[in-house]
Amino acid sequence: MAESRPEYDYGNHLDALNRATGRLRSRHEGGDPTQPTRTWLDEDLTPDGIRSSLTIILDTGGCRWARAGGCTMCGYVSESENAEGVSHEALLAQIETALEREAEQADQPAEVVKLYSSGSILDDREVGPETRAAIAETFADRERIVIETLPDFVTADRLEPFLEAGLATDVAVGIETASDRVRRDAVNKYFDFEAVREAATVAQEAGAGVKGYLLLKPPFLTESEAIEDAVESIEQVAEFAHTVSLNPTTVMEDTLIEELYYDGGYRPPWLWSVADVLERTAAVDAIVVSDPVGAGSDRGPHNCGECDETVERAIGDFNRRQDPTVFGEVSCACERTWETVLEREQSYNMPLES
Repeated sequence: MAESRPEYDYGNHLDALNRATGRLRSRHEGGDPTQPTRTWLDEDLTPDGIRSSLTIILDTGGCRWARAGGCTMCGYVSESENAEGVSHEALLAQIETALEREAEQADQPAEVVKLYSSGSILDDREVGPETRAAIAETFADRERIVIETLPDFVTADRLEPFLEAGLATDVAVGIETASDRVRRDAVNKYFDFEAVREAATVAQEAGAGVKGYLLLKPPFLTESEAIEDAVESIEQVAEFAHTVSLNPTTVMEDTLIEELYYDGGYRPPWLWSVADVLERTAAVDAIVVSDPVGAGSDRGPHNCGECDETVERAIGDFNRRQDPTVFGEVSCACERTWETVLEREQSYNMPLES
């Protein structure tokens, strides 16, 4: 991994976590820069209803914050194998590969394109202006495009190519939490919530929408603390984002959370916790969804093993219908164990149950 340190003024309060996360990042040989990290087809609930979607994760060289140490739960930097960056031609080749895969799997182009890089599509070091303009032109016949970015890079001129192409454009920001203390001390992210609000204002004034991504259960929080943090964060993010995605933490390789997990100091969130947060925030003025990655596995959000698939299906049903009554239709004896964890787990003796 490159040793370069981006010009973030994170100060001494983040240095310790940066050292801890930085030493856990693996070195990776460069992969094929003409191949996207991953692509898949799905359906998404948008402000215009359920739409078919094509997700493309570009290999751009990765998030510059991750290269400086990065977030305690994020292992995606390990998937960005070309640390020195990827050329304009190679990035367009990745887009072409994604389009070929889409054509093989679908009868018609997806209405929504979701463009991620495990970093920032609006960061010129990852995706230059020329490349963004070409991508916008490529997808000009689609309905909507979602662009992943850190708040630093949200400017009207960077959004302009997508908006001028006639695309409904959404800025997707990994906010993680509305609490600056949790974001700084548990997630190890450098920006504050006010920076997100400012970026949202810039995006909206330019004509774009905002999607907020929140994390359920960063390290060092008990299960009940994590639930309350997620509920409060959704309520605040819904004030400026039309969609909020709740991401339950999965234990990824080469992360601080993985080290805590192996030392008995971290358990991924319960699926009951996901359901509880979605049910409690169903009335906010935004679409609230969750796609629990690795659900049912030891390293992903899980319950007892017997009910995981049933609860995951209920979460998927809620994503489509936004109807919290779906959670009243699922039950399991382990729900009492989860309730006991909420009542009794303390920060000095967590996790109370595995």
